[in-house]
Amino acid sequence: MRKKIRRVVAFTVGLALALGLLLVVGNEYRFEEERVSVPVPGSSLEAVVAHPEGTTRGLVVLVHGDGPVDATYGGLYRPWFEAAADAGFATLSWSKPGVGGSTGNWLRQDMGERAAEVSHVLDWASAQPGLATGTVVLWGASQAGWVLPKVVRSRPEVDAVVAVGPAVNWLRQGRFNLLTELDHEGAAAPARREAVEVSDRTRELLESGADHDRYLARTTDPEPMDADRWGFALRNFRSDATADLQASADRHVPVLLTPGTEDRNVDVAESESTYRRILGDDVTVARFRAAHSMARPVVEDSDALGLLTGTSWPRALLAPGVLDTYRDFLEGVAPG
Repeated sequence: MRKKIRRVVAFTVGLALALGLLLVVGNEYRFEEERVSVPVPGSSLEAVVAHPEGTTRGLVVLVHGDGPVDATYGGLYRPWFEAAADAGFATLSWSKPGVGGSTGNWLRQDMGERAAEVSHVLDWASAQPGLATGTVVLWGASQAGWVLPKVVRSRPEVDAVVAVGPAVNWLRQGRFNLLTELDHEGAAAPARREAVEVSDRTRELLESGADHDRYLARTTDPEPMDADRWGFALRNFRSDATADLQASADRHVPVLLTPGTEDRNVDVAESESTYRRILGDDVTVARFRAAHSMARPVVEDSDALGLLTGTSWPRALLAPGVLDTYRDFLEGVAPG
């Protein structure tokens, strides 16, 4: 009996050590991370800079998608930082206003204000002697699709863009997301009709400019938006990237567009056709069998597997080829 207990204890200790080693190795990266504070009008942004271990030839400025995202996205951005570092690029990313140590409230921003924030960060970066800003690349995901073109058209120092699952039109994106999620859940016809009716009523209230009290009184959504989220929707529901893409097209900035074929948030077919039509040969499209976040579908659809993978080996969250394609694109970006 004692021998059996000792074997169980030895196995448990060995497993714990193996898991501990996996956590350490899986979260070691080929860059040096520096925490900085970036002053912008009306706010101070808690930020990180991921410096390559060797020579730095440029800077990636990271623009978040929706949600209360911190500078590293809870560590999930670090594989992207590493791929950029392997290409000789530092990465600058910050926590959204009101997240972590950043002041303000990201839900009170419209897309123009988000673009202005990026512009202020670029001004700050250009004044830092430790940052190589001779080559500047914007990386943005999802909601950043309405921010990136605004920055490109106003900032001549932007040399390239990486657009990860960007949306084009706010309302169409919302309807696409609703219908694809209903399909994924196998919703019955009555549930589908009810969900679409709720969505239609929400759109009517947005278009009428209803305040939060009126929205609460009229909506039939079982999980209504709080006041800040409703205000955010009111400020941004008319967003459409088409005009800004057209206005930036004559700059011929190279764009890497990465649609995920399993994306249930954004109509990637619409995004690809819009980018190709407006930007032409300036766009390189790299499709992956991936979810909206470029994650492997299997980890996107399993909370337990996603948590385990994200904790122990975050690189493995992303679909095969995503990071290599990103690194290769950065290596090909010409300065200036």
